[in-house]
Amino acid sequence: MSEQETPAVDGLVIGILGGTGEQGRGLARRFALAGNPVIIGSRSHDRAQAVAREIGDGTRGLANRDCAHEADVVIAAVPWEGHGELLSGLAAELAGKIVVDCVNPLGFDKRGAYPLPVAEGSAAEQAALLLPESRVVAAFHHVSAVLLLDPEIETIDSDVLVLGDDRYATNTVQALAARIPGVRGVYAGRLRNCGQIEALTANLVSINRRYKAHAGLRITDI
Repeated sequence: MSEQETPAVDGLVIGILGGTGEQGRGLARRFALAGNPVIIGSRSHDRAQAVAREIGDGTRGLANRDCAHEADVVIAAVPWEGHGELLSGLAAELAGKIVVDCVNPLGFDKRGAYPLPVAEGSAAEQAALLLPESRVVAAFHHVSAVLLLDPEIETIDSDVLVLGDDRYATNTVQALAARIPGVRGVYAGRLRNCGQIEALTANLVSINRRYKAHAGLRITDI
């Protein structure tokens, strides 16, 4: 297959590390509804199974290591505080796989959300350094977990910015994003440009707090 072609993604098994958190659960729910086999990963096997039962649609729950081993594509939706330690410990299981990092390194104080400095430049770049044998892609930073989890909402009005250095991998993640009704995956550059993408989430948090909304992004003229 040419790197320019859209990969077939309907049968891919999607594993979500940190799948018991709101963002992980929301993405798991939407991909399960789209018909993809989904594995919830967690430090606690029992907690993963409980969330998988809540989501239904054939979703399974496993410990993070088993999730990483069995999935075709793995989404990292873990808290920033445990991001590096978790991924470095799963390098062998994630070798050769597309790993989608959607982690936003943010801090919160009385003035609101703000981006945290990351020595490697971004969470996604840290993931790429820790997983040299994986195909790391950054995506799904700005999709509201509230909307993803809401059973009354069938269509998500949002673009997903997809960044990476491997064209086949970014094409695959764009195609996966499009599995969610209303969502479009938009290529947004190399992984080195991910820092401002993650930091932009702080601005969206501010928008949502001010306007009591669940705002996302739309890119015009493409």
